[in-house]
Amino acid sequence: MQKLTIRRPDDWHLHLRDGAMMEGVIGDTSRHFARAIIMPNLVPPVVTTADATAYRERIMKALPAGDRFQPLMTLYLTEHTNPDDVEEGRKSGLITAVKLYPAGATTNSHGGVRDLNKAMPVLERMAKIGLPLCVHGEVTTPEVDIFDREAVFIETVLDPLRQRLPELKVTMEHVTTSDGVDYIRSAKANLAGSITTHHLIINRNAILVGGIRPHYYCLPVAKRESHRLALRAAATSGDAGFFLGTDSAPHVDPLKECACGCAGIYTSINTMSCLAHVFEEEGALDKLEAFASLNGPAWYGLPVNDDSITLVRRAEAVTFPAKIETGAGPVTVFDPMFPLYWDVEI
Repeated sequence: MQKLTIRRPDDWHLHLRDGAMMEGVIGDTSRHFARAIIMPNLVPPVVTTADATAYRERIMKALPAGDRFQPLMTLYLTEHTNPDDVEEGRKSGLITAVKLYPAGATTNSHGGVRDLNKAMPVLERMAKIGLPLCVHGEVTTPEVDIFDREAVFIETVLDPLRQRLPELKVTMEHVTTSDGVDYIRSAKANLAGSITTHHLIINRNAILVGGIRPHYYCLPVAKRESHRLALRAAATSGDAGFFLGTDSAPHVDPLKECACGCAGIYTSINTMSCLAHVFEEEGALDKLEAFASLNGPAWYGLPVNDDSITLVRRAEAVTFPAKIETGAGPVTVFDPMFPLYWDVEI
């Protein structure tokens, strides 16, 4: 196959940051994607509907001229989140989901939830009104190995929560393990998972073999090769329980290349080329549209996009910049470590 046309995709997990960084990266998403669920872990975080309204206005002002893009806003769940405010945000059409960050799990998550029982009033309200909960599915207790955090979260947090509130709709974001894949597949209802571009391509060797390579460090951290293969099988299966959430997360290079580097990989610019490569390798190009364009809208109760994009397989490898320059500083672009031949036709 040399050409593939699919409905315009959406990104169901995206970090745009704010200010100069947002202005520098937003065009890489709006060029190819119609919508994206915007993560709320700013400093300070987006915790109220008023915060989300203001943030959305800043996003719309930063859009390149002529781009049509819809940011889908989320709220950062805290132990003090007001259920009435959440319901008002949902009724207004502004709020698409609420995000659970276990405290200390990832970038700017120190204000997240430590005791889930304290957040139960808002979770109960969300279950009642049909508002999805997006979870960063890791425990952060120091006795749990970082490579086991997702499996332990499923066992000790997510499964008990779903048994307590079976009507709550939960998106397990950036699934990284076969445990997560199997758990989602076993669910009868109200559970789905997003999968990132980079977790389909790298395993933990990319971070550690031949020296520490900070631009492959992300949270949840990449796991063993067996887990990567499980993710590829899930993403390319056509299973409606899995869809694209890039978790594209820009950090300036000085904050990545230091003694205590930030977690995050920037993939917005080349995600569609990377995905076409992966799906072609798996003999599943016919399933790319489901993963990138159909399953996510169905899960979130939104229509699929009317327009389309066309991917073309070039004779020569497509080149992407090694770095992009933003007003906040340089950001390194994800390098999949193999040549890319698929390109989005402009």
